Amino acid sequence: MDPELLKRITARRAELDEREELLANERASAAPAPGQVGGRAVMLIPHRTPDMEETLLPPDYQRTLATVRQAAGPVMARQVGDALGIDVSVRSKLEPLRGKLVRLVDRGWLRKLPDVRFTTRL
Repeated sequence: MDPELLKRITARRAELDEREELLANERASAAPAPGQVGGRAVMLIPHRTPDMEETLLPPDYQRTLATVRQAAGPVMARQVGDALGIDVSVRSKLEPLRGKLVRLVDRGWLRKLPDVRFTTRL
């Protein structure tokens, strides 16, 4: 193989490796950072266990959970937003609330029904 071609290939490979490293660093810095307690990383919304109290949740999640519990039945995210005083006509205000509801579902605090309504666990 031509030494000049080999030199160009090696230089290009080094350049691509450097770009890949930069992208990896950007991805790592963009990832959501977990909360810190006593210098240790903790999950802000813990998985629910039978002996776990709601008071372990952040206050805004406690209010969201209480709103779903106080409803007469399964509720849509829009209804929860109305009860919490959120302007649900603006999508950018409603989507973060929907994200909180889904996080509570993922961690076992709520249930999501097939019709996209939310309810408390049994």
